[in-house]
Amino acid sequence: MPQLILARHGESTYNRDGLFTGWIDAPLTKRGIAEAKAIAAKLAGFRIDKAYTSRLSRAIQSVEIVLAELHVSDVEVIKNEALNERRYGDLQGLNKEETANKYGEKQTMLWRRSYDIAPPNGESLHDAAMRVLPYVHSTIMMDIKDGLNVLVVAHGNSLRAIVKEIDRLSNDEVARLSIETGQVIVYTYENNVTVVSKNIL
Repeated sequence: MPQLILARHGESTYNRDGLFTGWIDAPLTKRGIAEAKAIAAKLAGFRIDKAYTSRLSRAIQSVEIVLAELHVSDVEVIKNEALNERRYGDLQGLNKEETANKYGEKQTMLWRRSYDIAPPNGESLHDAAMRVLPYVHSTIMMDIKDGLNVLVVAHGNSLRAIVKEIDRLSNDEVARLSIETGQVIVYTYENNVTVVSKNIL
């Protein structure tokens, strides 16, 4: 019964400072490093056959810490920008609180959480899903069908896109979904194709 293990990277410097990060390459904080180690602790006893991550350093650092903490040295780690965070466009680098003060809390939350409303010159979650999901289907789910246990260390919104599809969430439901830094979600598959359990660690 193969498992798809989704984990959000540890806290980055931009997370800590309340800034829109997107594709800005912000490194982990000390807390973020601790959160990555905590991911490993949650996964003690899990078999990991293959790992995927984005091309952003906060995710790469996190998966490297996880595998090192688990003393796993022979797992292939594949990096692909399809798993990158959504692009926040003109909001990237801006303070979230100041943005809410400028544009209003309602508009800012629509940019942050809605499925199909994009920030100026950025991606909506739908846009990000159109980048993330084809890659998931063509590569990661092929590994699941082959019976492999797969770890995906990525970002809040790239993971929201994956969870939306697996859990068949509506646009309104995914707007309420938040995946925190260091959070782990494990899907277990039966006959390598059907989800039979979901656990949040």
